[in-house]
Amino acid sequence: MRQAPLRGRTVLVAASLLALVACATPPPKLGPPALRDDVPLAGLQAPTRAGWPDAQWWRGYHDPQLNDLIERAMRQAPDLALARSRVQGAEQSARLAAAQLGMSVNGNAQVSRQRISDYGLIPSRFLGFSWYNQADIGAQLQYDFDWWGKKRSTMEAALDQTLAVAAQGSAAALAIQYAVADTYFDWQTDQARLQLADQQLITQQRLATIATLRVKQGVDLPDEAQKAAAQLAAARQMQVALQGSAQIRQVTLASLLGLAPAQLPALQPRPLPAVEGGLPNDAGLDLIARRPDIAASRWQVEAALRNTDTARAEFFPDVSVSALAGLSSIDMGKLLTPGSRVFGLTPALHLPIFNGGSLQANYGLSKAQLAAAVAQYNGTVLTAAREVATQALGAEQIAAQRHEQQAQLDADTVLLASARARARQGVRDAREGLAAQAQLLLQRDDAIQLQAQALHTDLALIKALGGGYRASDNPSLPASSSTVSSGAVDHERH
Repeated sequence: MRQAPLRGRTVLVAASLLALVACATPPPKLGPPALRDDVPLAGLQAPTRAGWPDAQWWRGYHDPQLNDLIERAMRQAPDLALARSRVQGAEQSARLAAAQLGMSVNGNAQVSRQRISDYGLIPSRFLGFSWYNQADIGAQLQYDFDWWGKKRSTMEAALDQTLAVAAQGSAAALAIQYAVADTYFDWQTDQARLQLADQQLITQQRLATIATLRVKQGVDLPDEAQKAAAQLAAARQMQVALQGSAQIRQVTLASLLGLAPAQLPALQPRPLPAVEGGLPNDAGLDLIARRPDIAASRWQVEAALRNTDTARAEFFPDVSVSALAGLSSIDMGKLLTPGSRVFGLTPALHLPIFNGGSLQANYGLSKAQLAAAVAQYNGTVLTAAREVATQALGAEQIAAQRHEQQAQLDADTVLLASARARARQGVRDAREGLAAQAQLLLQRDDAIQLQAQALHTDLALIKALGGGYRASDNPSLPASSSTVSSGAVDHERH
């Protein structure tokens, strides 16, 4: 009589072993993918600069108005508010994934009143009552044994994704800072050119007046007056264009700060600052740690790698245990007595036996996503190299142009002085001096535009160098371990 239960247990154990054998064969665990540990800048001939941009790089231009505008943008720019909300959402997702680890305990208490059917399985007439109360108080414990690391990999992937979003937020902040500084200096450029345009307009008006008088006196043909009038109209057109451009810059600045144009602080014209230019000596190696977009791509590779571990763990059985303890009674007066105690213990084993290839497909998808993340990382590194090289070479070319243009400016300055000297001696009339002055104003306008281009390139180079970002400067986030193999950067999780 006792052999039947023994045989039943033997059959159960055998069935379990067969089920384990029938489980899908798990794929091998993927190792860390090889990533670039430097930015390809070898052979780039560019001047060097002292150190990397500071975290508050805009203060290096020594412009209080610019400092105020960027500080306002950091507080109220709509794009940064969106970036902060994304970081907060990623943090909560990481906390949710972490909460799935370990034990969960839930308590419940309920009281119900129910009527028994007169025509049910046990009619009420046999029980002697039609209504009864049911009271239950208890606690349930659930614990999943994460032997294969599925939940831990899910949590680590969420943490890595949180760090990626934080780095993307730093990239968004850098983009806002760059846009504010670039637009502000464009406005200052318009103001400087407007001052020259006002002087040019006065000069052309005097030339037009002289030309008109000479035509009336019969000294010159009417064509000379028409030429002077055309040059005067061109000067007025330039003045109007610069005024409109300055207004557009102000509207753009207000939009970047999340303000209406009327709310933008009053700006005063200031001279354009000088630029330093050049690359840090270790740009090829250290740029990976200095670019927030590269850091974000790196964390996404980490997250994708962890997702492959999660997909691989799906091939293994899940083991869990649940327990229940509480009190249950249909007599409210006896609910708290020892006889109302209820207990339960439920071990569970879930085996992936026949799944139609879904596990393999899910794992293949995770591998494809990892490959895409690696390709995205390598593409981001190459993009960073292109941006740095382009801006560094562009700055060098503009510096050469400014050097040659300065020679033209010096020559026109000498010509103006000579023309004025001849006019004072009565050798020539005022037209030669006015023409020389008009030419000198054009050269000064070209000089301002070249200086603005140099400043624009300097800003773009600062942005390409990461704008003072450091990979270890991410905001405080939950800890996780880095696994991707690359020696150039130590991506710390805080």
